[in-house]
Amino acid sequence: MRECNVFCATLLTLALVSLGIKANSKENGSIEPLRRTSEYTVAAYIWPSCHDDPMGREVLWPDGTGEWEIIKKGNPRFPGHYQPKVPLWGYELDNDPKVMERWIDLATDHGVNTFIFDWYWFNNGPFLESCLNDGFLKAPNNRKMNFYIMWADHDVARNYWNVHRYKDDDSRLWNGAIDWPNFKIVVQRVIEQYFKQPNYYKIEGEPVFSVFSVDNLIKTFGSLEETRKGLDYFRAEVKKAGFPGLHIQLMTGGEPNDNFLNQIKVLGISSLTLYNWGGPHPEDYIQWGTEAFERLEKWSEAVSIPYFPNASIGWDDTPRFPHKTQKDVVHFNQSPRSFAAFLQKAKEYCDNHPEQPKLITIYAWNEWVEGAYLLPDVKYGFDYIQAVKEIMVDKQYEVYKKK
Repeated sequence: MRECNVFCATLLTLALVSLGIKANSKENGSIEPLRRTSEYTVAAYIWPSCHDDPMGREVLWPDGTGEWEIIKKGNPRFPGHYQPKVPLWGYELDNDPKVMERWIDLATDHGVNTFIFDWYWFNNGPFLESCLNDGFLKAPNNRKMNFYIMWADHDVARNYWNVHRYKDDDSRLWNGAIDWPNFKIVVQRVIEQYFKQPNYYKIEGEPVFSVFSVDNLIKTFGSLEETRKGLDYFRAEVKKAGFPGLHIQLMTGGEPNDNFLNQIKVLGISSLTLYNWGGPHPEDYIQWGTEAFERLEKWSEAVSIPYFPNASIGWDDTPRFPHKTQKDVVHFNQSPRSFAAFLQKAKEYCDNHPEQPKLITIYAWNEWVEGAYLLPDVKYGFDYIQAVKEIMVDKQYEVYKKK
C-alpha cells in the first residue's frame, strides 16, 4: 500500500507539472504538489479586519491595528463570560505574509484546505484587501491550499465596527450596493487578481464567487431582471478569460421562501451556503446548531442546486455592542467537543448528498470580534482546530462506528 501511495503521489506531481500548475518548491528543489486533505473541501471564512487599512484607519480604527482595537476592549457581561478574547499567538496583523504562512501550515496540518476571504468594495474601491493581497498571496506556502472570495456586500453603519468612536450614531457609513461602472471594475479585478491564481477554488473548472447579500446585489442593478443581465456579463467575462463558466454562490438566512427561491432561479445561482448559523441566537449552542441543521434539511428539499453545510463555532459580538447582555451570547454547551459533533453532522450531510461536491464552510478562522475562530487562544488552546483534524483527517468517529 505504501508503494502505491508513493507511486500515486509521483503521478500526481507529474500531472500537475504537465498541466502547468505550479507546485510548492521545497528547499532541496523537489516538488510538493498542492495539498488535498481528502475528498472534502473544508473552507474557513477569514474576516480580514486586523491590519492597518488606509480607509479603515481614517474612519474606523485610528490605532493602526484594525479591529484589534475593538477586540481588546471586550468586557464580560455576566459571570464566566470570556471577554476579551485573547489570541494565543498575540495580536498578529493578518496582512503579514509571515503570519499567514503560519496560519496556512496550521490549517493544512489540521484539515482546513481552503480559506474564504470576506471581500469588500466601498466608496468606489477595495476595503480590507491587504489581508488577501499582501498576506495570503505573498505567503511562500500559499499553494498548499485553495482560496476563494465572498463579496461581503452588506451595508455598514458608523457605530457597527467602532461603537467607541461613533457612540449612538448608526447613520450609514458605507452602502453594500454599488453601480454598473463599479461592478464592471469589480468583475475585471477579481478575474485578473484572483480567479487566475492557480489555487483559486473552482467547481468543475468554474471559479467560485460567493455573494453575501442578494438584496444589495439586486439594488446594484435596480431589478431582478437587470441583475440577471449583470451576472450574465460577469459570466461572459469569465469565459473570455478562459474558464468554462462562473460558479455563483449565495448566502442564505432563515428558512426557504418563495421570493428567494424565485430570485435564485432567475439569477441562475449555482449553489447556496451560510456564513454562519444565523439568528435568532439562543444562549444554548446545541440548540443553535440543531435548529440550523433542521433549516438545512428544509433548504435541501426546497432547491435543486447544491446547498453546502456550515459548521459554526459560536456567537459573541458583545465587543461591538455595549448594550448586549447574556441573552445575546451563545454560551451554554459551547465547547470544541460540541463543535466537533456538528462538524461531523456536516460531514455526514455531504456523504448523504453524493450528487454535489463535498464542501463544508466553517465560521470562522478568525472572527475574534464575533466569538468564532479556529485560531488558538488562551482559553481553548488548539482544541477547536484539533477538532477539525479529528473529524476530517483522523476520522475518529468512523473508527468508533466500526468497533
